[in-house]
Amino acid sequence: MRFPSHWRPQAPLQPLHLDWLDHAGVEVAVLRLDLIDPRISGNKWFKLIEHLRFASESGAKGVISLGGAWSNHLHALAAAGKRFGFTTVGLLRGHPQDTSTVQDLQAFGMQLHWLGYGGYRDRHQPGFWQPWRERYPDFHPMPEGGGAVLGARGCGQLLALVAGQLEALGWPDHDGWWLACGTGTTLAGLVLAEAGSHPVLGVLAVPDDHGVAQQVEGILSECGMPDGGYELFDGSRGGFAKVDPTLLAFIDATERASGIPLEPLYTGKALLALKQQVQAGRFATGTRLIFIHTGGLQGRRGLSS
Repeated sequence: MRFPSHWRPQAPLQPLHLDWLDHAGVEVAVLRLDLIDPRISGNKWFKLIEHLRFASESGAKGVISLGGAWSNHLHALAAAGKRFGFTTVGLLRGHPQDTSTVQDLQAFGMQLHWLGYGGYRDRHQPGFWQPWRERYPDFHPMPEGGGAVLGARGCGQLLALVAGQLEALGWPDHDGWWLACGTGTTLAGLVLAEAGSHPVLGVLAVPDDHGVAQQVEGILSECGMPDGGYELFDGSRGGFAKVDPTLLAFIDATERASGIPLEPLYTGKALLALKQQVQAGRFATGTRLIFIHTGGLQGRRGLSS
């Protein structure tokens, strides 16, 4: 497989005007990663970049990874394989389901294997990958969500996306980043890229037992960076994929006011958590934050299901 070095997607940085931000005197600009591509969307592409580069340089024939029946990660990986001509294999949580995402994965040519729930829970156990390496010996095994150090290094490229756009907003600089965290990979990548210049503030879209903090610490430690430069806030609202009327009403009102589409698993939770912190006085008047729209809009189809 070849690394698609010719594809360099761009994402606009757009000011976010909402009454609760204006009242607090806090400025927010949204990095619209949802607009980089209709299929290879959001931060998922940036988590793929260095994995695909490594797979290409090591002579791999394809990539094998894990996810659920509505996985944004597998959707982006399969779409990239279809677009750039490399083979993909997906190991899926649970038993066969006919979701819109699964239909897309099949249309993109991804080979699917359903692991059941117990088999999927074993993905962190020693020896999990051995039978899959034997079955697909020339494939690069990618962690769930495109994580680990390679995924983080790719996400560090987000810094360059905003560098040339601040002046157009009239910002001499920004005061930090705000984003949702599912694995912590994007946050870790920004912490590495910032190297202490600006804080990275992450909203946990999953409960503590998902180990996001530990994964971030592990990536930073492996890269030789002291723990620090970031902060985590709980925005899980009781669990992964937990959706409640308050969250849905907030998303609806925000979409109508801003014209920016959100989804409730990550971006909606993160923006609601930001509102709560702003109204609690967490940020001084004049603070300028970059909110990362991490994409994931294809997964909204699962809600209507």
